[in-house]
Amino acid sequence: MSQAFYVYIVANVRGRRPVLYISVTNDILRPIAEHRSGQRGFAGRYKVTTLVYLERTNDVQAAIVREKQFRGWTRAKKIALIERYNPEWRDLMVRPVETCDTAGDPSLRSE
Repeated sequence: MSQAFYVYIVANVRGRRPVLYISVTNDILRPIAEHRSGQRGFAGRYKVTTLVYLERTNDVQAAIVREKQFRGWTRAKKIALIERYNPEWRDLMVRPVETCDTAGDPSLRSE
């Protein structure tokens, strides 16, 4: 079985304007636990603890490219991505890990 890599977005969903944090990992449980315990600098400071978006790939380079794409997007485009696949901004870690498939959606790709 090949290694899995995840591009994820965690958010502080309590405010009127959610704070977003984007990263990539090969172990989704570890960074989410770190975010929730406040062990990560930015995440701890802004309380970004809710996993609101997740993509999985077996290609580390593809994951890194995707993370960079997300970081280059406008805030509005990031929010549109989240709301398309997770309109209630529910915590995806409450249930077993599920991922969002954006491969077929050209409106959510980087230009």
